[in-house]
Amino acid sequence: MAKGRPREFDVDEALDRALHVFWRKGYEGTTLLDLTEAMSINRPSLYAAFGNKEELFRKAFDRYDEEPAARLREALSQPTVHDVADRLLRKTADALTNPGNPPGCLAVHGALSCGDAAEPIRQKLIARRAAGETALRERFERARSEGSLSADTDPADLARFIVTVTQGMAVQAAAGASRDELHRVVELALRCLPT
Repeated sequence: MAKGRPREFDVDEALDRALHVFWRKGYEGTTLLDLTEAMSINRPSLYAAFGNKEELFRKAFDRYDEEPAARLREALSQPTVHDVADRLLRKTADALTNPGNPPGCLAVHGALSCGDAAEPIRQKLIARRAAGETALRERFERARSEGSLSADTDPADLARFIVTVTQGMAVQAAAGASRDELHRVVELALRCLPT
């Protein structure tokens, strides 16, 4: 049985390039021409290696999500509510302004301008952000049951506050906010936490 021609490109490198295009332009703003040019491949090679645009985005997003997921896990392991928020917000500000990547957050940017045709992608991004908020809420519930968070503080509200700050920083970073500016936002947010 004859085998097909071997790929003439590095799949991981091509996926990284596609990720950066989606990150800069969002899902709907990215065209197949954008992708094939950035990946230095033709459409048949893109389809053969990654499937359609939606499948390519899902693969690129899964790769992207490894770093924010690790950042969240690291933050959740901190000993106090303040330490959890501090670690998550500071590391997020650093990631959003990493000069090696497009500014902002693919999960936020990618879902802000999705039409009906991209609803499955929008729902994937919303679900990913909701999972992070749920993990924070559960950590804050544990803190409250252990007595390190006051009984009158709602863990769900606190988790939503932290997530709202991270998403706002993502929008600000995409609009050009510097790392120092975002760290000042972090300082203000930390002062708002219950003691």
